Amino acid sequence: MIKIGTALFEAAEQFEREKGISKEILVNSLCDALVAAYKKHIRDKDATNVEAILDEETGEIGVFRTKTVVEEVEDESTQISLTDAKEIDEDVELDDEVKIEVTPENFGRVAAQSAKQVITQRIREAERKMVLDEFMSKKGTLITGIIQRRTDRAVIVNIGKTDAIMPSREQIPGEYYKPGNRIRVFVLDVKETSKLPQVIVSQAHAEIVRELFELEVPEIEDGIVEIKSIAREAGFRTKLAVWSNDPSVDSVGACIGPRGTRIQTIVGELKNEKIDIVRYSEDPVEYIVNALSPARIISVDILADDEERHEAFVIVPDDQLSLAIGREGQNVRLAHRLTGWKIDIKSESQAREMENKAIVENQYEDNNENVEEYTEEEEIVDEIAQEALEETNQTAIDEEDQIQDEPQEETEEI
Repeated sequence: MIKIGTALFEAAEQFEREKGISKEILVNSLCDALVAAYKKHIRDKDATNVEAILDEETGEIGVFRTKTVVEEVEDESTQISLTDAKEIDEDVELDDEVKIEVTPENFGRVAAQSAKQVITQRIREAERKMVLDEFMSKKGTLITGIIQRRTDRAVIVNIGKTDAIMPSREQIPGEYYKPGNRIRVFVLDVKETSKLPQVIVSQAHAEIVRELFELEVPEIEDGIVEIKSIAREAGFRTKLAVWSNDPSVDSVGACIGPRGTRIQTIVGELKNEKIDIVRYSEDPVEYIVNALSPARIISVDILADDEERHEAFVIVPDDQLSLAIGREGQNVRLAHRLTGWKIDIKSESQAREMENKAIVENQYEDNNENVEEYTEEEEIVDEIAQEALEETNQTAIDEEDQIQDEPQEETEEI
């Protein structure tokens, strides 16, 4: 047996408190390391009857081989004679198994080197598994972290037991991420790697808005108010469609809160990003009108409503066109993503011009059809006249031939 004392157990308990890795993992790692070192020492990596036993009371550890008691030994590595077994345990009988210590002399130094490597590896594996399990359960939720540093394309955020990466596409445009500041991020994905798992976080994802509303609006958390759809352009504007399962509860009012306290808290969390809360409706016309707010709508015509296409034609007053479309098309773009409908917006004057143009085109097509019909009739008349002329000419030729034949016939008669 190798004397290791109680310091190992004290260190294991301290490591468990600090890292959260159980003492059993370290003890088992030490035993496995000792077994691996012994197999390497005897040059038999396939040995299956070898184990290491650690006595916590005495602080000793040793390598043991399990052997079967037989009358005649054929394989010394797995069998032991009854006589030799009786020296170890007087009560042993044939076919019993006994554990025999086989710890080599001066094995402590070799075992220590091997144990260090194995324990280090096991600790890393345990940390990786703990981080993976913890953040896999947090995937799709909001957590708070501290900005560590900025790189050319990412922001590194410490979220407890590991550092998370926030790529540039998941950052709010124009936002300055100062190291040391606390931020709230959305756990977007967790990727398993050979080292610690890679946690991807976001501040631009639309679901971060859902999480904030669930935290601030009790009616949403209780299921009374339901968020049907979210469309977001991070740092600029978000549209949120909500629906109340209780007729007595106003879905929009619940999200805004008394004197706008709830919505103001969320807007502050999103760095003053504009939020439009619209009322969801199963009627596509009403839903589109609500989604295009604050613009006033004159009419909505459904052009296509099937599994493949959802298209609508919207007419607004001339002074509302720019508001309905939004800066660089932002309002109509968000409305399209919120509702799932392709929306074509025209002003009253544009719609009137389109209508007049359509009338002119229809008249032009009618005139073309009349000209074609006249041309066809004229061609038919020409064909009839040509046939009549040909018949007249043929009749005249026949009569002339008959006149010429009559004198010949009279001469023959004479």
